[in-house]
Amino acid sequence: MKRLVRRAQDLPPVRTAVVHPVDAPSLRGVIEAARARLIVPVLVGPEARIRGAARQSGIDIAPFELVATDHGSEAAAAAVRLARAGQVDALMKGALHTDELLHAVLDRALGLRTARRVSHVFAIDVARYPRLLLVTDAAINIAPRLPDKRDIVQNAIELAHAIGIAAPRVAILSAIETVTEDLRSTLDAAALCKMADRGQIVGGVLDGPLAFDNAISQEAARLKGIVSAVAGQADILVVPDLEAGNMLAKQLEYLSGAQIAGIVLGARIPIVLTSRADRTAPRLASCAIASLLRAWMLQTEAPKPAPGATPAWA
Repeated sequence: MKRLVRRAQDLPPVRTAVVHPVDAPSLRGVIEAARARLIVPVLVGPEARIRGAARQSGIDIAPFELVATDHGSEAAAAAVRLARAGQVDALMKGALHTDELLHAVLDRALGLRTARRVSHVFAIDVARYPRLLLVTDAAINIAPRLPDKRDIVQNAIELAHAIGIAAPRVAILSAIETVTEDLRSTLDAAALCKMADRGQIVGGVLDGPLAFDNAISQEAARLKGIVSAVAGQADILVVPDLEAGNMLAKQLEYLSGAQIAGIVLGARIPIVLTSRADRTAPRLASCAIASLLRAWMLQTEAPKPAPGATPAWA
């Protein structure tokens, strides 16, 4: 995570609409990200509540632009308008519910939709795992169908490219590593792998279904006789549904002490989607990932390191 932040600090700070930052944690995240030269904040929300929270917490927001709105949903709509007008290049969730922000983002007439389905990635730094893990989707798509999973996978692959992983290894997770009609996630995994073979998913190496153990442990894969370019060394874990992904990410965070950042993909601009319980470090890492993603999006042809090269953040 620290390496990602250092790499993002070499880029110009991203002008970011911070939506409804009416409590101390979201304001502290703004201050730290601005001090780290990751973002130029534009605070969007009820002015009295924002200034009150800043006063109570001893936070100086005088240097920052403030766009006043009446409430959270209006703040989300105003932030999306700023993005559509090209006045901000990223959004960051403050102290409002995710669905309030996404309602404005996904508005068919006035939102930030693209042809791609919007999805979420947790970037997870687990001390015992030798690479960054990207877990998707654990926050937006509740029970994705196969076409949704295709977009979820492609979004995650492109994020991997943005942070310097040239050919990410993508493990499509299930409870088992064999295909059976009794478990839909295994059928979806097999279909996604074939879609990659046919060029419907590009830029990564896919395998699945894989159980979690053989996705991240080469020893587990060897004991089960799995021959795979992905097993034991996955960069991306694609979960069957939101419940599985959310539990996996939070177990890694609270039981393994992992550091977790969050980003929304598939919209016109990056969206930093942090938890209201997040500390400062995850917010900084999320802003760094948004900065790297924005830089990648601005390039007509994304730079791709040579396959097998050490990622730039490593």
